[in-house]
Amino acid sequence: MTAEQTLLKLENLSVAFAVSGTEIGSHRRFRAVDDVTIDVAHSEVLGLVGESGSGKTTLAKALLRLYRPNAGRILYRGVDLASLGERALKPYRRDMQMVFQDPLSSFNPRHTVFEALAIPLRLHRICPRSEIPERVAETLKRVGLSPSLKDRYPHELSGGQLQRVAIGRALTLSPSLLVADEAVSKLDVSVRAQILNLLKDLRESLGLSILFITHDLHVARYLCDRVGVMYFGKLVEVGETDQVFAASRHPYTRALLGTLEEELSGQRLEETIAPPSATGCRYASRCPYRVERCATAHPPMEVVENGHAVACYRWRELPW
Repeated sequence: MTAEQTLLKLENLSVAFAVSGTEIGSHRRFRAVDDVTIDVAHSEVLGLVGESGSGKTTLAKALLRLYRPNAGRILYRGVDLASLGERALKPYRRDMQMVFQDPLSSFNPRHTVFEALAIPLRLHRICPRSEIPERVAETLKRVGLSPSLKDRYPHELSGGQLQRVAIGRALTLSPSLLVADEAVSKLDVSVRAQILNLLKDLRESLGLSILFITHDLHVARYLCDRVGVMYFGKLVEVGETDQVFAASRHPYTRALLGTLEEELSGQRLEETIAPPSATGCRYASRCPYRVERCATAHPPMEVVENGHAVACYRWRELPW
C-alpha cells in the first residue's frame, strides 16, 4: 500500500496496563497490544477479528487516543498522534469517530434523538444554530430513519434504530475514519444485515474508511476488504479477506475458521487452555505444530504474497 493510499498506519504499537501482583505492593505490566503494525487505506473496510481478550478494542481505543500508547506510532495522514498532547489532538478527534457495541448505553437517556445529534454540531460549530434542525433531519434520512423520530428518547427505539442513530451521530462530524466496535453483535440477525448494508453504502457514498472489530467471521467476510487476526495482543495474520479465508497460513486463523488439519481434542486439557507464552510465540501453548523455536521468541510478520502476511515460523510447512 502506497503512502498516498494510506489514511492510518500503526507502527509497532504497544499498550500496557499495570496489574497488581500476588505480593503486597508488587506490580507487573500486561501488554494488551504488543508491537502491532497495520494500516487502513482511504475508503477501506479493515476487519479485526479474534477471541475476546485479543486486544482488538484496546488497539482501537489507542488509535483514537482514548488510551495512551506505551510505544509505537499512530500515523494519521502522516501525523503521529501518539506524540501529540490533548490540545493538539482536538482537530483530529473530529475526523475519527467510534460506534460502540451497546447503542443504548452510549446515549444520555435524558436526551432526545434530536439533542443527541445536535450536540456534536454545536460543540464543533459545524453549522449555524438555525441550520441544526435541517442537518439533524438529513442525518436521520442518511442512516435510513424517519426525521419524525427526532423527538423520541433512546428507550423508545429498537436496537437497530438506536445503532442507526449512533452511526448518524458519528457522521454529523463528517469523519474520514469510523471505528465500529462489535457494532452489530447485539442485534438480531435480520437487523444485523441491515446495519452491515448501511455501513457498506456509507463507505461507497462518503468514501469512509472503517475499522470494523468483530468476533463474527461471517460478518467480517461479508463486510471487510481486508482482515487482521489478533491473538493475545499480537497481530498473527493479515491480508485481503478472500486470501485469509481461502488460504489462511497461521494455525490460529485456521482454528478460528475450523480448518485445522489436526483436531486438538486429543491433547491434554491444560495444553489446550494454557495461557499464552510470555517470551515465545503467543499461540505456542495451543498450537499442534509448535517446535522448540516457538518457545524462544514470537515470530516476526512475513509476507506470503500481495499484502498477505503471517507471524509463524512454520507457515511454509503447514499441511493444506
